[in-house]
Amino acid sequence: MKCVILAGGKGTRISEYTKSIPKPMIRIGSKPILEHIINYYISYGFKDFIIAGGYKYSVIKNYFKKKNNLVKIRVINTGISSLTGKRIIKLKNELKSTFMLTYGDGLSNVDLNKLFKFHKKNKKKITMTAVHPPARFGELEINNNIVKKFEEKPQLQKGWINGGFFVVEPEFLKFIGDKNVMLERSPMSKAVKTKNLAAFKHRGFWFCMDTLRDKKVLEEMIKNKKSPWLK
Repeated sequence: MKCVILAGGKGTRISEYTKSIPKPMIRIGSKPILEHIINYYISYGFKDFIIAGGYKYSVIKNYFKKKNNLVKIRVINTGISSLTGKRIIKLKNELKSTFMLTYGDGLSNVDLNKLFKFHKKNKKKITMTAVHPPARFGELEINNNIVKKFEEKPQLQKGWINGGFFVVEPEFLKFIGDKNVMLERSPMSKAVKTKNLAAFKHRGFWFCMDTLRDKKVLEEMIKNKKSPWLK
């Protein structure tokens, strides 16, 4: 089964690094975050990867060209100005059967086998992993103006957001069409309206690297040997 990784954005919120390299090539510990993501999929037996590149895609291509991989990794230039939906459409000739899809900046310990089985059981055109967002600040419990409890939680326990680990049927691509659209906008809305979007609830670890602060959080996890995505 193919795994598509969206890795073409400019990553402007972490411009300290992205002026010279694409965001998925920012290192967490000794490896780019993109390699961490690929290795996680490999740990579940996946061996065929398509990286949808764009901004500075040659940096990604050259990096993986130099590695002696036992798996197939292809980097395809899907354009600098392409939005996430358009990047997928540009790969449609490669996507003739069920495929995995994720972003090049998010880490998790989601059980990919359970995710796939859930998708097949529900028979929808796309399954999204739903996660609790990370807590950006400590949570306070206040009673009569006195703090009764202060907790620095890694993740909130209320509310669900798009965690970015998908299973997709090729028929879903019809919802994207030929326009330059974001995957998360009209295609997802169409899937919702036709009852073709399933949500796999993941209550474990999930973290997206958007800013320099996020990068430091992930590096601290590796430094302290508390990195749930490393199997």
